[in-house]
Amino acid sequence: MLHAGMDIHKKFSVVSVIDDDGELLVRGQRLDNDEAEVRDFLASFDSEVRVVLEAGPNWNWMCDLLDEMGLENKLAHPYRTKAIGSAKIKTDTLDSLVLARLLRSDFIAEAYKADHATRQLRELVRMRAYLVRTRTGYKNKIHAVLTRMNIPNPFSDLFSKKGMAYLRGLELAPAYRDSVDAYLGMIEALGAQIDRADRLVHERFCARADAQLLATVPGIGEFLALMIAAEIGDISRFSSAKGLASYSGLVPSTSQSGNTTHHGNITRQGSPWLRYALVEATIHAVRKPGPLRTFYARLSAKKGNKVARAATARKLCTYIYHMLKEEQTYSVTIAFGRSDLG
Repeated sequence: MLHAGMDIHKKFSVVSVIDDDGELLVRGQRLDNDEAEVRDFLASFDSEVRVVLEAGPNWNWMCDLLDEMGLENKLAHPYRTKAIGSAKIKTDTLDSLVLARLLRSDFIAEAYKADHATRQLRELVRMRAYLVRTRTGYKNKIHAVLTRMNIPNPFSDLFSKKGMAYLRGLELAPAYRDSVDAYLGMIEALGAQIDRADRLVHERFCARADAQLLATVPGIGEFLALMIAAEIGDISRFSSAKGLASYSGLVPSTSQSGNTTHHGNITRQGSPWLRYALVEATIHAVRKPGPLRTFYARLSAKKGNKVARAATARKLCTYIYHMLKEEQTYSVTIAFGRSDLG
């Protein structure tokens, strides 16, 4: 068995390969990020090769290629691979060599590698979230123009059909008229793409039992349910609700010295998209009667809305863990009092 460490960059990758005895066979071979070149290199060895690469922004295509070739491959967690992160001398060659040596010794701190279908689903929900966020930015631009011109907003929804007609009919100075028209054009174009994304989300939602379970939480619709399911992936990889909360970055940071322990703000480590979805779901859920609303109201009175929102999102995360783990609806979960954080 051969062990390959791969340091992937945007246009090229650097690979080092060692055998079971630790003998160095390839040191820092630079490969263009071309599938044929990578395939030929890995197929050139007489022995079976397994590969480790550091989790980063561009590992997906490489893992898909390695899976297609039938080669074992792992993702190294970037924050836990201290042998690389804390090195005083850091080069691509040394990074790839350290990865290969850690793989040979089975000391790789693995990051979760979602399967191909889950990665495709994540791409869909993240795209939809980005489109909505971008459209909101253009809406805010129009609000800012109206504020600068001291023009009142007579609509509860300025971007309804009547509101859009109102905006197009406003008499504005040429520069402001051009800005508003440009923003309106972008809002309409993004709206069409969001509608298309919503149709795809609905199709995926109807095919996912886990997302349908999550949609039983008051205030969680198809999109947030699907995003939470996609970002969590396989719930069995978490041994407890606390582990899922930690992955979402919703647990408080902790520093300890002697007998003194201090808890600070949430860590924000883990999946930012899962944290975003849980917080968004919390905003909607606390508007509905139930234990989440009661918990939020009690805590916000003591510590303010920001702290209460994060804590309620963590409680929701706990409910979701038990819902997915035990394959039961929200009402059944809260009926059994599954609000423990362990």
